[in-house]
Amino acid sequence: MNEYMIPSYFFAHGAPSIVLDQNAYTAFIKKFTASTPKPKAIVLFSAHWEQSMQTISAVDTYSTIYDFSGFQDELYQMTYPAKGERSLSDQIQSLFSKQGIQSEMDEERGLDHGAWAVLKLIYPEADVPVVALSVNRYLTNDQQYQIGRALSELREQDVLIIGSGGTVHNLRRLNWQGEGNDEWAESFDNWLQSKLETWDVDALFNYRELAPYSKEAVPTNEHFIPLLLAMGAGDKNRQAKLLHRSYQFGNLSLSCWQFN
Repeated sequence: MNEYMIPSYFFAHGAPSIVLDQNAYTAFIKKFTASTPKPKAIVLFSAHWEQSMQTISAVDTYSTIYDFSGFQDELYQMTYPAKGERSLSDQIQSLFSKQGIQSEMDEERGLDHGAWAVLKLIYPEADVPVVALSVNRYLTNDQQYQIGRALSELREQDVLIIGSGGTVHNLRRLNWQGEGNDEWAESFDNWLQSKLETWDVDALFNYRELAPYSKEAVPTNEHFIPLLLAMGAGDKNRQAKLLHRSYQFGNLSLSCWQFN
């Protein structure tokens, strides 16, 4: 067995235009591979693929989904034709089954912008096989964590597990012309950082009641779920490290967390 365990990661995907942006966060993502060994495959949970049952992609080559409107024309010309990896999809279903997690395969769906916009910045050549996984906003936070934990052994097989979402993601509160960071957004993220770094899962699972400005930061939880999924995959060693945090439009958080 490989003694090295590749970390799992949470990446905020911000607005769909992130793939065209030139800022501190996109510069960070583009340099990500310089310090990370190239994985055998990528398993990615996207906030934009919601299913009532845990669903596992099992495609040969992904189409590109443009699940947004009103952005630059260039975005609609981009593609990310990553290959799937059916044997890995089967292995994931087996790992879920061992933990009593029901799942099903999807042989048609392409990659939404929560997946391809981030992956295009990390591996622009689309030369790493990808297995996309859905999220379910109606599970408890503990159940989300356990789904990630069920996949943790994949890290020993050079599989990169990514959760793609956003810790502060409230489109109604965005300040499109504003500069600087909103205090309430930073307050929530600071609380979150303290709980992640101490691996305080009890507090994290109850963030809605305990965290300052939780309702403003997380009006709906689908973008927060990928953080818990990526964290669960790091349950063995329980070490969390904030690699980057900045904001767009006053409060749209652009952060990356590493879980060892």
